[in-house]
Amino acid sequence: MTTPPDAEARRAVEPVICYPVKTLPQPDMALLDAARATMAKTGEVTVPARDAATFEVPAGHFFRITSVEGAQVGDLNLWNARDLSERFYSGKTRALHGTHVTRGARMRSSFPQLRAMATLTHDSLAWYGKDAFGGSVHDVIGTRCDPYTHNLLSGGQYHHCCHSNLTRALAAHLDVSVAEAEPHVHDVLNVFMCTGFMRDTGQYFMKASPVRPGDTLEFFAEIDLLGALSACPGGDCSTVHSSDQAACFPLLVEIFAPDPATLKGWQSPPANGYNRSHGAPSTASFGQ
Repeated sequence: MTTPPDAEARRAVEPVICYPVKTLPQPDMALLDAARATMAKTGEVTVPARDAATFEVPAGHFFRITSVEGAQVGDLNLWNARDLSERFYSGKTRALHGTHVTRGARMRSSFPQLRAMATLTHDSLAWYGKDAFGGSVHDVIGTRCDPYTHNLLSGGQYHHCCHSNLTRALAAHLDVSVAEAEPHVHDVLNVFMCTGFMRDTGQYFMKASPVRPGDTLEFFAEIDLLGALSACPGGDCSTVHSSDQAACFPLLVEIFAPDPATLKGWQSPPANGYNRSHGAPSTASFGQ
């Protein structure tokens, strides 16, 4: 490999943000904070260690994920409760909000709707920021631990990876087979997980999560949501996952309803306004 004489000049070119977000509709955090102050709990679900559970959140309500017994990370999937084809799109969320999310960021949905599904309203780990290794908390870069990658790297048939946990939980909720449920499982928000990329190799890394019992991540449901959360078999992700070696703990999901009067003026976001023609000729022109 020959290094070109202008290599340093090429490297020195300043980066450009791919998706400037100044024109992106911003959540009204003052309104959401006022609504939070009136929240009344309407339900809860405990997610067992190394397993997953589902929950539903009506539009205009809040849900909160809490570490309750020990340091534990979770893998979160979200769907439109009325149409599972609309689901959380981690890639576009990452492109718009960055590799890790916190209060004020929004979880975006898949094409063609591409709208806000949920807004993050409270993050008890917001203090962590970015550490000396480039790590941060609540990532949208990891895909979810899964039995296929485990088999590829280590062999064997491990059934409590987050992908499998989410698949079983969704199958039970829908009363369908795991084969029918599995295609709906998608890339996750890694709740409480501390991750980044190695500077030398670019590899995705994990490290011990700073989460402790009592830490929370909270969301406002912008549309009717079906959620599924897996308590990852990696525990706090300080050592290994896709095994039963790590210490693991449950996670708590709580649902809250605010006083409707505090949401005056708020509306569930419409589907994306793109007309979906993709520049193709109109149907009337085909065959002419």
